[in-house]
Amino acid sequence: MTLTEDVPAGLHDGDGGKPLNIHVGSTPKDVVEFIRTQRVQVVDVRFTDMLGKWHHYSIPAHRLDEAMFVEGLGFDGSSIPGWKSINESDMIVVPDANTAVVDPFFRDKTVVVVGNILDPITKAEYERDPRGIARRAEQYVASTGIADTIYIGPEPEFFIFDSVYFDNQPHSTYYTIESNEGHWNSGLDGPNHGFRPGPKGGYFPTPPNDHYQDLRSEMMLTLSGLGIEMEAQHHEVATAGQSEIDMRFDSLLNMADKLQWFKYVIRNCAVRAGKTATFMPKPLFGDNGTGMHVHFSLWKDGTNLFSGDKYAGISEMAKWAMGGVLRHANALIAFTNPTTNSYKRLVPHFEAPVKLAYSSRNRSAALRIPMYAGDEKAKRFEFRCPDPTANGYMAFSAMTMAAIDGIQNRIDPGDPLDKNIYDLPPEEMALVQDAPTSLTTAIDALEADHEFLLRGDVFDRGLIEEFIRYKRINEILPMQTRPHPLEFEKYWDA
Repeated sequence: MTLTEDVPAGLHDGDGGKPLNIHVGSTPKDVVEFIRTQRVQVVDVRFTDMLGKWHHYSIPAHRLDEAMFVEGLGFDGSSIPGWKSINESDMIVVPDANTAVVDPFFRDKTVVVVGNILDPITKAEYERDPRGIARRAEQYVASTGIADTIYIGPEPEFFIFDSVYFDNQPHSTYYTIESNEGHWNSGLDGPNHGFRPGPKGGYFPTPPNDHYQDLRSEMMLTLSGLGIEMEAQHHEVATAGQSEIDMRFDSLLNMADKLQWFKYVIRNCAVRAGKTATFMPKPLFGDNGTGMHVHFSLWKDGTNLFSGDKYAGISEMAKWAMGGVLRHANALIAFTNPTTNSYKRLVPHFEAPVKLAYSSRNRSAALRIPMYAGDEKAKRFEFRCPDPTANGYMAFSAMTMAAIDGIQNRIDPGDPLDKNIYDLPPEEMALVQDAPTSLTTAIDALEADHEFLLRGDVFDRGLIEEFIRYKRINEILPMQTRPHPLEFEKYWDA
């Protein structure tokens, strides 16, 4: 495969510009045959850790045979966050043939396969493999007889910057973001065209205020070339390159796989263009943060179970599902908003959805029932708290388990709140429960409320305990004990 400079990588091959057969097949035989006939040189095997990061290693393509899709390949898992200790570190990754696609960035023609993790002794699923959690969530929901398909539609936002600098030392800490589109560069000396969206002024501007139309289109088309169905791309509200590219909804496991590809493509397209992309929820002070609203519905036998004659055209089941999400929201948010930076976006009295309520059309509620589509097939609710630092396998599964608990126990979500929550008088505002405003609060809630996640062995208790331990020791404690530059400004002369 020869990639030309004027065509985004991954869209065409070098033989007449025909679209690549990116998705190479759904069976081991398909994949092996594709590798042989298309002269693939490398096979890249990928899996996801507890924190949502992709890991990979590569083998010569001729090594991959059909047996490997059953027997798997061995590797050392001792350095993977939250996984086995060094004294029992051997692991097996079994490639899933249905995930095989051609990577759009590597120089040598490479087929990527996403793998499932097994214990090398028992050959059982490794209980801390996030992808295994998503598979078990789908299996559990089917076993209840409630639904046979869980549809997930995330809306991950991100920033595109020119560069970023940061360092943390015992005596010094800083970060600096460079963005030619940032409104703060309007006073630069030298050639300055002056077209920049102001703070909170970046929603849907046309070029030249929108600097990244072509780059976002390249990202969108590269994702499309990987077989991921796309819906739209646009500039988001904040200055300095905040962006959103929307994927069409899919079943839980498929969408979690696609979210991994989404982050990979966004970052690599940005770097290839001489930029950098981040999914941090709050990289800029004083402007909109980055979220990942997640649309959710349950289906059975091709019928949307959330369509009905109740409030906003939803069913009783949909109301119970929302009741489950609201009841378990504090614990759920530990997975959907898993970083200390997440809570610099989820701040009361701003635009973030920090009040645990539901509504139609109202974007100030944590749960929203979209009303721009009247078709019964489109009925769903949208959880607005999550952000794209979440591990999709774990976050989508936790959301599913909360919704199923609500259905099984017929949890009433209460009355809808069809008004701007932030305009409520204080006495009414106090009646609406707050979402967690710190990672500490969310982790404490998860520690106190996680039995609903253990049903059907979907989540492993040891994984939850390790997730809690890791977050407290490796993220919360370092943030709590490190002086902040603003403290010097506020307290140096105290």
